[in-house]
Amino acid sequence: MKTWAEYVDLLKPAGDILENTTAPVDEQLRADLYRQFSMNLSQAYFLLMMTDPRYPEFVPFENSAFLLQPNPDSIYYVTSVDGTGTYRIIGERGNAPVVGFATGNKLFGTNGSQPGKGFGNYDLNDLTLDADGRFDVIFSAERPAGYEGDWLHLHPEADFILVRQFSYDWGNERDCRMAIERLDKPATVRARLTPDEVDARLRHVFAYMGDVTRVAMNSIRRPHDGGFINKMHIHTFQDMGNGNDWPQAYFEMVFDIAQDEALVIESELPETRTYWNVQVIDGLWNQVDIPYRQSSLNGHTAKVDADGKFRAVLSHQDPGYYNWLDTGDNTYGMLIGRWYRCSSTPTPQITKVKFADLASHLGDATPRATPTEREAQLRQRLIGNQMRRKW
Repeated sequence: MKTWAEYVDLLKPAGDILENTTAPVDEQLRADLYRQFSMNLSQAYFLLMMTDPRYPEFVPFENSAFLLQPNPDSIYYVTSVDGTGTYRIIGERGNAPVVGFATGNKLFGTNGSQPGKGFGNYDLNDLTLDADGRFDVIFSAERPAGYEGDWLHLHPEADFILVRQFSYDWGNERDCRMAIERLDKPATVRARLTPDEVDARLRHVFAYMGDVTRVAMNSIRRPHDGGFINKMHIHTFQDMGNGNDWPQAYFEMVFDIAQDEALVIESELPETRTYWNVQVIDGLWNQVDIPYRQSSLNGHTAKVDADGKFRAVLSHQDPGYYNWLDTGDNTYGMLIGRWYRCSSTPTPQITKVKFADLASHLGDATPRATPTEREAQLRQRLIGNQMRRKW
């Protein structure tokens, strides 16, 4: 093995990452980047030290602590698998709007700056659920001989199973509980990692710190270079390994607004909408503070105008409208939203206005929020986020 000083040297190449950012570079962005590095290292321990296809266990992936563009409504877990193995997952679905699995190869950030592959996406509603919402499913490359229960295909090249669960009413809806075991090999005591195994994993942990940030930078550069600045477009994130069967379309854009400016977001809503949301991302592709900022809205927390449209305001200070999206003091970042299993995928329209002109632009048709109502919104957000299991 290397000496500790030699391992620490592996972190140094990440120091030039800001040379490739599209965000304005200042002391605050540099501080945010260093904070992100520490976040990445913490996440890498779970993803690369804790997971092993021989000893599967779901570990935290993205949530209100690991902020590289998680859906604020979602808690994500992941486990390493061997695509040639057989795995059983049992659990209780809960009652959140969306719970499902994704399988793939090379979770983003674990393969340098190269994207991974998505092999399959599965909604838990398509499984057999008993009266209490319990399920029991096997993942394998081929259905086991004589097995008649729920079975889902595991591509032979797959090396992870990801769990997504989108909640509308945080803390009041019940999140999914689940456990995984490997069936094709007998359960054994987990072997102690050898020096060579620790060396290999530690190298990967330190590489991940910078690699996942580079992936994030590229995810901002793509819409920036495509001209989608203060202008929405529809994107599928196939480049992130979602797979072609993922029944979700994203609307996204880069925002760039001065302190005295705001963006008005206006959208038709699909007639049928299983789940939808919109969220604020900073210039490094981090979700803006989830529990302490109103940095997202969804189909439960947003108010729809009398004409059936969704209107919201992205601004640096509270505009007094109910559907406020807080920039988190970022003049540059991204807006991303989702249409999941919706009957249509409209592209929201964006209008940049002076903050002082919001009232004359929106009038009284869009619901307002009193300071007391805003405090209640934020209190529910804070408590609801903490009521969800992340670890």
